[in-house]
Amino acid sequence: MDYMNLGKTGLKVSRICLGCMSYGAPATGEPKPGSHAWALNEKESELFFRQALDLGINFFDTANVYSGGTSEEVLGRFLKANTRREAVVIATKLHGVMRDEPNGHGLSRKAIFFELDQSLRRLQTDYVDLYQIHRWDYETPIEETLEALHDVVKSGKVRYIGASSMYAWQFTKALYLADLHGWTRFVSMQNHYNLLYREEEREMLPLCQSEGIGAIPWSPLARGRLARPWQSEPTKRYETDRFGKSMYSQTEEADRKVVDRLGQVAAQRAVPRAQVALAWLLSKPGLTSPIVGATKPHHLQDAVAALALRLTPEEIASLEEPYTPHPVLGFS
Repeated sequence: MDYMNLGKTGLKVSRICLGCMSYGAPATGEPKPGSHAWALNEKESELFFRQALDLGINFFDTANVYSGGTSEEVLGRFLKANTRREAVVIATKLHGVMRDEPNGHGLSRKAIFFELDQSLRRLQTDYVDLYQIHRWDYETPIEETLEALHDVVKSGKVRYIGASSMYAWQFTKALYLADLHGWTRFVSMQNHYNLLYREEEREMLPLCQSEGIGAIPWSPLARGRLARPWQSEPTKRYETDRFGKSMYSQTEEADRKVVDRLGQVAAQRAVPRAQVALAWLLSKPGLTSPIVGATKPHHLQDAVAALALRLTPEEIASLEEPYTPHPVLGFS
């Protein structure tokens, strides 16, 4: 396993992060926000937590909303029983709907203080290494959010703060205000970025490079679309993932060309498609750790193998050539 600093911090994280949205408890009936029919239960999830540790992964990303909080619970129980707290980096997020009431979501001072304590309880830890705002809150002044995040860092409950999925102007404003007031600065950006969606290359990724922000992209395999031939036998997640379908349904013809080109490069290399797609991501400057979900043992094996796969400039150019501009996606 390779490790690198997260942005300009001294925090060392594995170059593969295990995303924990798939773990906790499968949704039954009509799925609620953050719950999924394809999620694994606790016993099934433990296999992937253990595999991650065995592969040298020390970076785990979850969110309070994933499986209604049970993702944090099963991750916290496993890590407490199987490793030392100081040996791992735990990242979680807040913003989404946790309760059907006026203050049951968002990034107000009240929400941040309450949801952080709830996450700490579920994770069975005294602190979170990386606390992230899951989305921009249009109903709360960003100054209120930033000052509250600064206060939870100074309280010792959070080590670093990060952001996720917003416009570059919003992230710039947040960084400027933090500097202006002497508040804790965001050190990472968890954004939507993969071979099928490269709009982040226009503004957000150059901004992150300029400001020393570590990029930790989510959905690096485009919800599995980059791991298999175009419209091959669907998985349970593919069939039930309404959010994924909403993101990629508008650009299917353009995306198919990228998926086909990926298949050609993977065949020439005689490696799985996922390895090539992740190797492409890892070749990008400023990118720290793609957040990889895993529901089969080979998922993490392929992700770690991608660290040793060095694509040539010609292969990178070939993979990128079919791409066409996409609508901005993933901010809501």
